[in-house]
Amino acid sequence: MTPPLSFVLPFSPDTADAVSRFAQALPPGAEAVLAGEGSVNAAAPNVHVLHAPGGKGAAIRAALAQVKGAVTVLQDPDTAYPQDVYEALVAPIQADTADAVFGLRTAQGLAPELLADRALGHVTRFVTDVALTDPLTGLRAFRTEALRSVTLTSDDDAVDAELVVKLAAQLYRLTEVTLPPGAVPRRTPAAHLSRLRTLVRYATVRDDADNQHEGYTTLERMDGAVHYNQWLGRRFREHLGRRVLEIGAGIGTITRELESGLELLIALEVDRFYVDRLKNLFRGKPHIRPYLSDVALADWESLKSERLDTIVLSNVLEHIPDDASAVRRFRQILTPGGRVVILVPALQQLFGAIDEAVGHHRRYTPATLRAVLEENGFQVETLEWMNLAGLPGWFINSRLLRRRSVPKLQLKLYDTLAPLIARAESRVKLPVGMSLFAVARATGGDA
Repeated sequence: MTPPLSFVLPFSPDTADAVSRFAQALPPGAEAVLAGEGSVNAAAPNVHVLHAPGGKGAAIRAALAQVKGAVTVLQDPDTAYPQDVYEALVAPIQADTADAVFGLRTAQGLAPELLADRALGHVTRFVTDVALTDPLTGLRAFRTEALRSVTLTSDDDAVDAELVVKLAAQLYRLTEVTLPPGAVPRRTPAAHLSRLRTLVRYATVRDDADNQHEGYTTLERMDGAVHYNQWLGRRFREHLGRRVLEIGAGIGTITRELESGLELLIALEVDRFYVDRLKNLFRGKPHIRPYLSDVALADWESLKSERLDTIVLSNVLEHIPDDASAVRRFRQILTPGGRVVILVPALQQLFGAIDEAVGHHRRYTPATLRAVLEENGFQVETLEWMNLAGLPGWFINSRLLRRRSVPKLQLKLYDTLAPLIARAESRVKLPVGMSLFAVARATGGDA
């Protein structure tokens, strides 16, 4: 029988006795996974003890592999709370109003431990933008699925800060409930410093994917280019039908610009890390359906049954090794007269380090983009250069300086000018540009 609630308690030799006492008073029906170093006396049903050297973070990773409950309570072995406290802690998760609940400690005073925790709480809120009063509390509850979806790398107490950073970045719903007054938890100076270093690292040189997704830095920075994204959204929306498939939705930057007023928007994305974020970003919007799949492996027959009238690709076609085969697939699933609306990077002469970092196979010219569309079942209706102003910056950063992402300050400056650039380009026919924008209508029968 699967327990409804699992407790995870990381322990050290200094806290082994406290963990043993907690295990003996485990709430009915729950399980406990105790992980760490030291001798624990926990001969009780539904209690599992794991030897997990390396610190708090290492112990939590080991314990999560054994957890069976749908809700996991992660607790430092400082205090054992009454049954009603745990019921209140997990209630928002069971009501599906939160994915993680943090216990708000109510201790007052000017004790150094308390002041240190408060200071680190301020830093955590600054780095993550979460609205939690006590983000580094020692008592938290999670939807187990959400907790397992973040990859934890910290071995020591820094895991507390890492958890908040990654849950917030993936847009999980975080809330807190007030705990009864209790003693101030004891933390070593090394534990405080470790958490502070981790927060500073995530605020400066490391992203919430631990720099494992090289293109993620560019996606995140582009997500902050609000005016530029609104410009693209307006261009796409002029040509949308009611039932749309977006290929390569990424972290939802363009999805967010397209979704208003649509009957259906299927957001296809190959990376599970991004799909989890899409699900959280568009929770409560049933007309948006994130879909985890590679273009080559998608269930195209199922997609055809969705009666899709528009397929959107915003800087995606260049990522697909066999772009011609992909375009033929698009033709096969569209309703008669359906359209593809495409933005691609232009000019192979601009291909450089940023293109490599984000996984581009090519950049297009009007002739090559027209050919891949018209040779595979589409008639081009619109084919225009776009974003002349961005061309010099891309050439300097990607080709000359060999940077792997667009500098944040430059992107902010460009985004400030984007409304002016958009108005200017709407009034003139560009001779060249950094991108190509195309609209093509499906022709004839299946290609």
